[in-house]
Amino acid sequence: MDKFLEKLYDRAAKANRKIALAEGTDHRVVKAAEILTKKRIARVVLIGDGEVIKSKFPDIDFSGIEIVNPATSEKADEYAVLLYELRKSKGMTLEQAQSLVKSHPLYFGTTALKAGDIDGLVGGAVYSSADVLRSALQVIKAAPGIKSVSSCFVLVPPDGFKYCSAPAMIFSDCAVIPEPDSAQLADITVAAAESARSIVQVEPKIAMLSFSTKGSAKHDSVCTVQRALHLVKENYPDLAVDGELQLDAAIVPVVAKQKAPDSKVAGDANVLIFPNLSAGNIGYKIAQRFGNCMAIGPIMQGLDKPVNDLSRGCVAEDIVAAAAITALQSVK
Repeated sequence: MDKFLEKLYDRAAKANRKIALAEGTDHRVVKAAEILTKKRIARVVLIGDGEVIKSKFPDIDFSGIEIVNPATSEKADEYAVLLYELRKSKGMTLEQAQSLVKSHPLYFGTTALKAGDIDGLVGGAVYSSADVLRSALQVIKAAPGIKSVSSCFVLVPPDGFKYCSAPAMIFSDCAVIPEPDSAQLADITVAAAESARSIVQVEPKIAMLSFSTKGSAKHDSVCTVQRALHLVKENYPDLAVDGELQLDAAIVPVVAKQKAPDSKVAGDANVLIFPNLSAGNIGYKIAQRFGNCMAIGPIMQGLDKPVNDLSRGCVAEDIVAAAAITALQSVK
C-alpha cells in the first residue's frame, strides 16, 4: 500500500497542479490540505472563510495554503456570469447564478475549474455524491465523445494481499449509474480501463462481474452483462476483458481454472466491472472493511476536467490520495 501511494504522490508532485478542496470547514479536509502542501503533492486552494477556518483549526499549519472565500472573492462575479451562460437555457437567472457561486463551495469550485483558474476539484467529505456530481455535470460536463459519465474506486490492498498481483485495483461503477444498460456498462468498462492505465499504471485485465460465470445462470441482468461484453469486444478488440464472471472466478486462479479455464482474464483481473450500483457500492465497502483495502474515490470518469468525490466516511489520508489522483487526471 505504502509503495503505491508513494509513487502516486511523487507523480502528482511532478505534475505541480493546483487543486481546490471544497469543504474548508471540515477538519479532515484542512488536515489533508496541510499534508498536500507540506509534501508538495499539489498546490492547494481551500474554499471557505479564511478567518473562520483558521480560528476553528488552530492545530493546522496553513503556510503555503491559499484560502478563497466565495462570498468575497473578486472572481465571484466573473464565475457567476460563466454559470449563467451555461445554465440560462435551463431557466437560471444571473441573480441565481451569483447567489449560487457566492454561497455554494462546489459551484464556486466548478466554475473556477471551468475558467481555468484551478486544475481540479475535490469534494464530498461533507456534501453528498449527488451534490458533487450535479455541480460537475452542470458546469464541467462530459468530455467530448463521452456518453456516460461514471466513477471508479481505486482499491489499494494491504501488504500480503493474495488476490491481486497489481499494486491496486479499479472497481467500477460504484457511485454514479444505478442500473446501467448494456451500452452504459460498455462505456463504464472502457473508462475503467483508462483509469487502470492512468492511475494505477497497469495494463487492464477486466472482469465483467455477475452472479453467473459463462452462462451458468440465466437472468435478464446476466444478459445485460453479456451484451455489454459483446459491445466492448466489438469496439475495442485489443482490450483484455472477459465475462460474465463471478467474483471468485475473476480473482482466484484455482477457481478460474474450474469455471473459466479458457479465459485470459479470469484469476488475475485487476479491473472489476459491477453489473449495477448496488453491487459496486457494496463490493468496494466489503473490500475496504473486511479486506483492509484503502478505498480512494469515487473517482469520476468521463468529465471534461477532473472533479472527484469522497466518501463521507473518509479520513484525511483518503483526501490526500484523491487530490493526487485529481492532479494526475488534469495532465493531458
